[in-house]
Amino acid sequence: MALASTDLKKILVDQKVIQAEDFEKLEKEAKDKKQTVANYLVFRKIIPEDRLAKLVSDFLDVPAIDLTSSEIPQDVLKVIPEPIARRHQVVAFKKKGNELDLAMTDPEDLQTREFVKKKTGFVIKPFLATKTSMDYALSQYHGNLKAEFENILTSKKEGKGGSVKTGETEGADLAKMAEEIPVVRVVDTLLEYSIFEGASDIHIEPQEKEVMVRYRIDGILHDAMTLPKVIQLAVVARIKVLSNLKIDEHRLPQDGRFKLQTDEYNISFRVSTIPIFDGEKVVLRLLDEGAKALTFEELGFARTSLEVIKRNLGRPHGMTLITGPTGSGKSTTLYTILTKLNVKGVNISTIEDPIEYRIPFINQMQVNPKIGLTFAVGLRALLRQDPNIIMIGEIRDLETSEEAIHAAMTGHIVLSTLHTNNAAGAIPRLLDMGVEPYLIASTLNTVIGQRLVRKICEHCKKSVLLSEKEAKSLSQDFDLENLLEVMKREQVLDKKLKHIEDVEFFEGEGCEKCGRTGYKGRMGIYETLDITENIAKLIMGRMTTAQIQGQGVNEGMVLMWQDGFIKAHTGLTTISEVLRVSKE
Repeated sequence: MALASTDLKKILVDQKVIQAEDFEKLEKEAKDKKQTVANYLVFRKIIPEDRLAKLVSDFLDVPAIDLTSSEIPQDVLKVIPEPIARRHQVVAFKKKGNELDLAMTDPEDLQTREFVKKKTGFVIKPFLATKTSMDYALSQYHGNLKAEFENILTSKKEGKGGSVKTGETEGADLAKMAEEIPVVRVVDTLLEYSIFEGASDIHIEPQEKEVMVRYRIDGILHDAMTLPKVIQLAVVARIKVLSNLKIDEHRLPQDGRFKLQTDEYNISFRVSTIPIFDGEKVVLRLLDEGAKALTFEELGFARTSLEVIKRNLGRPHGMTLITGPTGSGKSTTLYTILTKLNVKGVNISTIEDPIEYRIPFINQMQVNPKIGLTFAVGLRALLRQDPNIIMIGEIRDLETSEEAIHAAMTGHIVLSTLHTNNAAGAIPRLLDMGVEPYLIASTLNTVIGQRLVRKICEHCKKSVLLSEKEAKSLSQDFDLENLLEVMKREQVLDKKLKHIEDVEFFEGEGCEKCGRTGYKGRMGIYETLDITENIAKLIMGRMTTAQIQGQGVNEGMVLMWQDGFIKAHTGLTTISEVLRVSKE
């Protein structure tokens, strides 16, 4: 049950279930354990679940419903697809005429009610459901689906097409099964609602007795569907058919892609399969080909970083590197830079693995190691195409790095990425590959380090101050005194403030607009290392990451975690998000 903590506190204190100070203590414990206060109170046996439901029901003036003792008709249950039901904790359990009875753990979630009303055309009558009741109702999505697939398999075993085999007939049998209506319906549903939820990835993960489907939304994985084990082969086969992969190959990883295009969206799905103990795991990455290119400001670059980047991109030649782990938004930053540089009078060529977004008037080449088309080979070919600007998807080895540096030395602007933890770490990484320090010092213009953090939901944002205990804990990992000076230098903090406890930060309480998470969307936090004359001298001396970073800080570089704290102060993200992505 989801209810504002202030309302829940009032109910329980008025009913003398708990003292106000005890509630506040339990509320903090629930937050630490990432549970709702209501669920935590039931877990701690402070109040029985059914009694809590009755109190909340009376307070909201919404009837409660217990679904644990009844089976919901499948035609009613399927009015709401499983991904939406699980994500928003809503289940349709009865319909009469144009009215739909909707069980919800949060009857005040007006956005979900409005969405269901718009999608189904029914008038919505909300009911309050407990977590136990909701979990039981959600489990009923299995029943009919499992029966449908067992009927398909039984019909094959009885001679209507033969049983699913290994060998020559397996591919044909799986291909036929992949076209069955229940299979098509399931796959279409999980694809459609991943787009609706704004997911970046879909994970289809076979377990011993079931198949889990999870969506990555704003960088965090969320459960979307749980499928019966019997459906596993058919769902994987359906996705392989869509992405033109070998249906009967289960022992080797495969990669492919397909596209879904409507008037509303144009989404490309990049598909990867790998064999695991319980079957084949499939991951689909969603790429919005209709998305507009973002500006540097929309990406989240602050004043100082933006000045360095724009100044160096204005140079006639040299290399700009973007660093960070997988999934930190490096490709998006690269495409933003390319779009900025994509003007008449220049020839831009790229070599990528894979090509994630198509950009008009840019020549994009796909790496294909099977035929010998590596980054290094492709880059040598591009240099014979009279380019002004070259983008290399990733520098992975000495051969590619040497070709990239050669291109930067011979009058080209070169853009690429490296997998390092921070901006300064890019230089020792290149040295470790075997690149000579004088080549790095003479060609490298800028290194950008980045991570992605979740943005605070604008509808439930509230300001908070750090307690003395929290400030002391943070000071063990971060130089907070220096942070205050950086914030003042960046003109985001009053120069009179002297203590971190006086600095205002923000967090999201959680509301129906953000699915009770307190977050909606993502943005970058960055650090930008300008390769100045002093930094170049350190490179020539093969200095360490810490020494290079220290010199950068002395020259005004804002570190990634500092940029995160600045954004937490200006109400864009939270300190906990900055800590989550910058633990190293």
